[in-house]
Amino acid sequence: MILHQVQTSATVDYALNCCLRFIDDSDSILLTDDALNCLLDKQWQQRLSNYKLYVLIEDIEARGLSHRLPQSTNISVIDYDQFVLATLQHTKVITW
Repeated sequence: MILHQVQTSATVDYALNCCLRFIDDSDSILLTDDALNCLLDKQWQQRLSNYKLYVLIEDIEARGLSHRLPQSTNISVIDYDQFVLATLQHTKVITW
């Protein structure tokens, strides 16, 4: 079980696309920094709907996206303490 941390916007590079090519059903994705902007796009929302997603509350607030992100059962909003816990619950962390 791998935690895939994606940091860059899907409109700027291919990190998220690459991640999705190698992800397993038991893995999770942590969208940090500009990567969480993909959740504003319907196509990305659909592509990511089958995966367990984490987003950092600090990144959401820093970008003023608190009321713009979709409400979804596969998205967990976490803080830094929960991020550390998520890294311990997974066998490996890969940063894209």
